Amino acid sequence: MQIGMMGLGRMGANMVRRLMRDDHECVVYDINPASVAALVSDGASGAASMAEFVGKLTKPRCVWLMLPAAITGKIIDQVSALMEP
Repeated sequence: MQIGMMGLGRMGANMVRRLMRDDHECVVYDINPASVAALVSDGASGAASMAEFVGKLTKPRCVWLMLPAAITGKIIDQVSALMEP
């Protein structure tokens, strides 16, 4: 299964590593390029922008957000605008 993970702090990055260990394909995005690069070196597919992140996901897309609660709603709106219903 392919999963897109946005938010690669301690919890998000560790979740991606666990998912990949169980043979899931992960596409990752974070505002910190170093966090993306670290997971790309572990086997994830990285994205440098939200549009690239959504574009790398196969349909039907599965996006998992590991973000601070204060920004989650705003980011959901931005990501969903890039996806189809």
